[in-house]
Amino acid sequence: MLIDIVTLFPNMFVGPFDESMLWKAREKGLVEINIHDLRKWGEGERKTVDDKPYGGGPGMLIRVDIIDGVLKDLKKQNSKVILMDAGGKKFTQQKAVEFAKSDHLIILCGHYEGFDYRINEHLVDKVISIGDYVLTGGEIPAMIITDAVIRLIPGVLGAGMDATVSESHTNPGIVEYPQYTRPENYNGWEVPGVLKTGNHAEIDKWRQQESEKRSRSI
Repeated sequence: MLIDIVTLFPNMFVGPFDESMLWKAREKGLVEINIHDLRKWGEGERKTVDDKPYGGGPGMLIRVDIIDGVLKDLKKQNSKVILMDAGGKKFTQQKAVEFAKSDHLIILCGHYEGFDYRINEHLVDKVISIGDYVLTGGEIPAMIITDAVIRLIPGVLGAGMDATVSESHTNPGIVEYPQYTRPENYNGWEVPGVLKTGNHAEIDKWRQQESEKRSRSI
C-alpha cells in the first residue's frame, strides 16, 4: 500500500510512523508512507496556499486550485482521496477495513478555517472526521487513520489477521471481552475463575456474555 499525506506541517510526522508495528510494516515493504509539504504547490515567493473567505468571516481557507494541483501530481488510477474535516463522516473500524483494501490513499490535512468547499464537492472521495470535536489541524487525525489502516494490512500484525477478527468494533457496536494475565491474584483482585478451568466451551460462553455486557455500557 502507498499512503501520501499532504500537510502544512510535515515535521509533525517525524516519529509517529517510526516505531512499533508501523515501522515494521515499512521495513517489510508492506506500506510506503510519503509526507508532502503542501507549500510545494504554493504560489509566489511565500508559497501561498490559502486566501480569505468570500462573504467575510474569520481565518483563511485552503484554495481549491492548490489542492487540484496536488492531486494532479499525486493521483493514480486507483487512488482514494481522503479529506480530514470536522464536518465529515465519522471514522469507524468499518471504514478502516474499507480503506485497508485500497492500493493508494491520499490524505489531505486541513488547517486554518478549513478548505474551500469545492474541494469537498469535486476533488475527494471521502470526507472524514475522527469525532465530534475540533483540533488545530488534520495531522493527528491523519496519523490515527494511517495507524488504524496499516495494522489491517495482511502481514503487519505478528499474530496474523486473526488478531483483528474478535477485537473491539470489528462488528459495529461490539467491544471485546475482558482479558487477564498473571499474577492470578493481585491486591485481592482475582482472575475470573472460569478462565482457569480449561473448559473452552464455558470460556467462550463467558467471553460472549462479557463482550455483550461491555458493549451495552458504551
